[in-house]
Amino acid sequence: MPCAAGKCVHMWRIPKQYSHFVFSVIQSGITCAVAAAIASLPFHSQGTFAVHWVHAYLLSWVVMLPVVLVAAPVIRRLANAVTR
Repeated sequence: MPCAAGKCVHMWRIPKQYSHFVFSVIQSGITCAVAAAIASLPFHSQGTFAVHWVHAYLLSWVVMLPVVLVAAPVIRRLANAVTR
């Protein structure tokens, strides 16, 4: 339990059996954030980078999260098959 200023806070934890879903949410979120930032760079000079980045990020994350949820187990099995 993390403690701050003498008060301990009970952290909300997700059961291990759902780690695949947690991994997928984190991985797709980071990947989409970076890809959306790169795709939105041309809008920086117009002063509309943030607006374009948010739209690109949300759209790409909504599309990619289901893909990652399905692909992650397949990729994990493939990686295990080709490594020692």
